[in-house]
Amino acid sequence: MSEERTPQRSSGPRKRRPFQRRKVCRFCADKDLVIDYKDPRVLRSFITERGKIIPRRISGNCSKHQREITEAIKRARNIALIPIASKHVIA
Repeated sequence: MSEERTPQRSSGPRKRRPFQRRKVCRFCADKDLVIDYKDPRVLRSFITERGKIIPRRISGNCSKHQREITEAIKRARNIALIPIASKHVIA
C-alpha cells in the first residue's frame, strides 16, 4: 500500500515576508541626473565586477532609463572609457 502524501499546512502563524523597500528609479526621482556616456563614474554603478550590466529588477531603474543606461555603457565601452571586463589589461 502506498501512502499518499498530502502537503500539510502548518497551523501556526504565517511567516511574514521581510519588509523590502520599493525600488525607485533614481533618474526619475532626481531630474538633475543626466545619463551621459562620457561620464564613466555614473555608469560604473550599473556594472558588476565582471563587467555585466546590472538588470533593472536589481538596479531599480525604469525601462526608459535602463535602455538609456545600456546604450551609454555600450558607447563608453566602444570608445574605451569603461573596460569591457574587469581583468581587461592592456599589455
